[in-house]
Amino acid sequence: MNFIEELKWRGMLQDTMPGTEEQLQKEMTSAYVGFDPTADSLHVGNLAAIMLLKHLQRCGHKPFALVGGATGMVGDPSGKSAERKFLDETTLKHNQACIQKQLEKFLDFNSGANSAQIVNNYDWFKDFSLLDFLRDVGKNITISYMMAKDSVKNRMESGISFTEFSYQLIQGYDFFYLNEKHNVKLQMGGSDQWGNITTGTELVRRKSDREAFAITTPLITKSDGTKFGKSEGGNIWLDAKKTSPYQFYQFWLNVADDEALRYMKIFTTKSKEEIDALAEEHAKEPGMRALQKALAKEVTITVHSEEDYNKAIAASEILFGKGTLETLQSLSEEDLLSVFSDVPKSTLSKDQLATGISIIDLLSDLTGLCASKGEARRSIQGNAISVNKTKADESKKVDLNDLISTKYLLLQNGKKKYHLVVVG
Repeated sequence: MNFIEELKWRGMLQDTMPGTEEQLQKEMTSAYVGFDPTADSLHVGNLAAIMLLKHLQRCGHKPFALVGGATGMVGDPSGKSAERKFLDETTLKHNQACIQKQLEKFLDFNSGANSAQIVNNYDWFKDFSLLDFLRDVGKNITISYMMAKDSVKNRMESGISFTEFSYQLIQGYDFFYLNEKHNVKLQMGGSDQWGNITTGTELVRRKSDREAFAITTPLITKSDGTKFGKSEGGNIWLDAKKTSPYQFYQFWLNVADDEALRYMKIFTTKSKEEIDALAEEHAKEPGMRALQKALAKEVTITVHSEEDYNKAIAASEILFGKGTLETLQSLSEEDLLSVFSDVPKSTLSKDQLATGISIIDLLSDLTGLCASKGEARRSIQGNAISVNKTKADESKKVDLNDLISTKYLLLQNGKKKYHLVVVG
């Protein structure tokens, strides 16, 4: 597989340095992407960079993932309007370990010559003195060269510290070090990283006269131009504790039609033929959302697991009249509230349920799911009423034993009319 051609048809190629394609065609090439461990999880905004490495490895080359324990202490000014807060060393080490586990889900670390490798730039910066850095790195790059970078120019009015100004030198030295120690000849990243990456290629050329190359991918945005990877609740994380597999699945399932095809190309490993077939199927019946379903399935299984994907499907189906009491009980509290975030809710005390409440009173007086006691009876007689996905009769008394997660009751009238009771 030709890596450059693969990136082109997937819409993942922004800029390349001259000679990059020739280098990739000549031999197995080692390439790296950097990840700053500013949180203990990556998010979907990082996925394009991760997929660069994944596609690189699929094309027979060797991927390096650099977790920036050192650069994370400084902070990259690219695309930022203000300086980030510094993190302490203990926090950074914890974040690095978490990120490494997530990267291991995408990359093959046992595939022979092109096995993936994770490196941490703290390992080569921790004993690098300031005087050595100024002598060995700083003298090779001029101030005018550094000032010309967009990441610097865009911050001149609001202010940029020397710490952030020096970031491109630190990232540049990463490339030089990896080139010298691991024969890494290519650095990749988002288009906002072009300035930092080319500083690295320049440093390699000036210090060693060896070859170094660069590739960037377009920054991923939504069809309306807004930033990709965020929901109303903030970032969509790869960590299940921060964003549950159900919420993660729903994020991909709900992307717009004009985004789904583009995201299929970027975030999955499906072939052009497979994606074209899915696009054709989707065009025939857009309401079936074939592209979104395929996208959500592959990304959820890759990031989480097939079991998590199946649970997300089961949770999603609850809203469409499917599901059982067991399905409800298997949901985490977070997922339960996510599934039913838009349904009407009522609050009851545990004292009210201690001796049991008539289902008729619960449906009419206490929740208003039915307009009257008469309507409640007719709905029950019509087999339309369920408590926690279990059909109820007129003699039913709801008590504390019916609670899901010791706190919730799910009432249903017909196929689509729900009411969630929260017991405090």
